[in-house]
Amino acid sequence: MDFLYLKHLSQGHDKNEVLQNLMEEYGQDVWNFAFSVTRHPAIADDIRQEVFVKAFNRLETYRGQSSVKTWLLAITRNAVTDYHRSAFFRKVTLVDYIKETGEHPSAEQQYLDSQKIDDAWKAVMSLPMKLREVIVLFVHHELSIAEIARLLKISESAAKVRLHRARIRVNQTFNGSEGDRHGEL
Repeated sequence: MDFLYLKHLSQGHDKNEVLQNLMEEYGQDVWNFAFSVTRHPAIADDIRQEVFVKAFNRLETYRGQSSVKTWLLAITRNAVTDYHRSAFFRKVTLVDYIKETGEHPSAEQQYLDSQKIDDAWKAVMSLPMKLREVIVLFVHHELSIAEIARLLKISESAAKVRLHRARIRVNQTFNGSEGDRHGEL
C-alpha cells in the first residue's frame, strides 16, 4: 500500500482510516519487532497498541524522510526502550524462543525444519539487545543497512559491524563451531 499521502494529511484524509490502513499493513511487523526485543507476547501486544496510538497522535509529523515501516519501527523501538526503563520490566519472565510454522512434505521433515528454525531463533534471541535488534531488522523486517542506521540512530558502519557480530554469534551458537562464519544467517 502506498502511504505517500501521509505527507499531506492536512488535505482532508480521515485519520481513523489512515490508522486502520497502517495497522493492517504494518501491525504484524510492529508486533514481531517488539516481540523480538522483549521476548514476551503480551508485552509485544501492549507495545504494538502503544505504537499505533503514538502514530495516530503524530500522523501530521510524518515527513516522508524514511519509509512508513521504518517510521513505525522507530516508534516501536522507542516504546520498547521506555518499557525497559520501567520497573515492571524487571518482574517479567521472558520467553525463550519463537516458533514458526510452515508447510512441509512430511511430518518428519516438518519436525526437523521446525527444530532448525527454533534453534536459529533461540540463537538470535540469546544475543544482547544491540545485536539482536540489528539482525531482526535486517533478516526479518528486510530493512537496509541505511534504514537500520537511521532507525537506531547509529552510523551505517556501526550497523554493519553490529550485523556482522550478530551473524558470527548466531552462527557460532547455531552451528556449534567457533570457526564457522558462513552459516544461514
